[in-house]
Amino acid sequence: MIDALGYAAKHSFSRLKPLEFQREPAGAGEVEIAVLFCGVCHSDVHQVKNEWSNTVYPCMPGHEIVGRVTRAGDRVTRFKTGDLVGVGCMIDSCRSCPSCQAGDEQYCEGPNSWLATYNGPMLPASKATTGENIYGHDNTFGGYSDVLVVREEFVVRIPDGLDPAAAAPIQCAGVTTWSPMKHWGVTAGSKVGVIGLGGLGHMAVKLARALGAEVTVFTRSPDKEGAAQAMGATHVELEKDAKSQLEKMAATAGRFDLILSTVPEKHDINPFVVLLKRDAALVIVGALEPMAPVDNQQIAFHRRSVAGSLIGSIAEQQEVLEFCAEHGIAPDIEIIPIQEINTAFKKIESGDVRFRYVIDMASLAREKTEA
Repeated sequence: MIDALGYAAKHSFSRLKPLEFQREPAGAGEVEIAVLFCGVCHSDVHQVKNEWSNTVYPCMPGHEIVGRVTRAGDRVTRFKTGDLVGVGCMIDSCRSCPSCQAGDEQYCEGPNSWLATYNGPMLPASKATTGENIYGHDNTFGGYSDVLVVREEFVVRIPDGLDPAAAAPIQCAGVTTWSPMKHWGVTAGSKVGVIGLGGLGHMAVKLARALGAEVTVFTRSPDKEGAAQAMGATHVELEKDAKSQLEKMAATAGRFDLILSTVPEKHDINPFVVLLKRDAALVIVGALEPMAPVDNQQIAFHRRSVAGSLIGSIAEQQEVLEFCAEHGIAPDIEIIPIQEINTAFKKIESGDVRFRYVIDMASLAREKTEA
């Protein structure tokens, strides 16, 4: 067994604290990875606080992971010791259902869906406390730790030219916005709206601009206007009050080919539906909670769509990393030691982060030294 160390929460009301545990060594087709950096996603906060009612404790978050391969198990063909690699939101799936066979593992139709990098199997809340799943794993622990063991099919290569720390959030914030843009066909000249300018939103702006789209950002934060423009947004619409918002919405009605809602919590999308062209889509990528009812009249009369998109496939994860390396795209990050993770969670909840925290996992060695 591998002695491991990470930060985990034992209850919905507890802080993240050091936790010693063990991982099984790499078996056939698996690689051991020494974690170098791990991004801090808003969903980490939701999960630790059990806001989706499916958290399995102890909960060790982290699904934006960059590290180096320290050992390759038997029959591993894609990676070798020393390779710089990444791990995103999932570490396994059934690999046999129609979605998996099509390369869309994030929509796995197996009995338990895909296996999350942390918080164990994707199970209904009624069964989540058991930690049982068809893959034989117990509750999975994520990248807020010093070592991972992952099947090689769910590991990606970090391209040369990408800063390893900045590459970490691309594997969630990047691919989560990249996937719908590719699926709904964003190309040069497309008009794309982005609701919210946080971890997901700022990557959406950068990626859409690199694809040649004209980007409009909708934000409630006046202090983000300059940042959005610096990232390439052509227009920034500030939601100051109801009257001014309605006036601006009316002026841009029927304009957008695609709107991505990156807000990580329940919000009203009705004011944005009217901005879509005929046959265009508003895609929710930030919130998993039930949303406010949608005015179907505004959808039906223009054959518009309201849709959702979940993370991205492993192929898309590799694709967006290579696209970012080719185009010089990186998220705006602030590197923190693991000991500041609870403060970081509070700042994420209050929106006081520009735009993604990344943990330098070398700081975890301090816990071993002080033990």
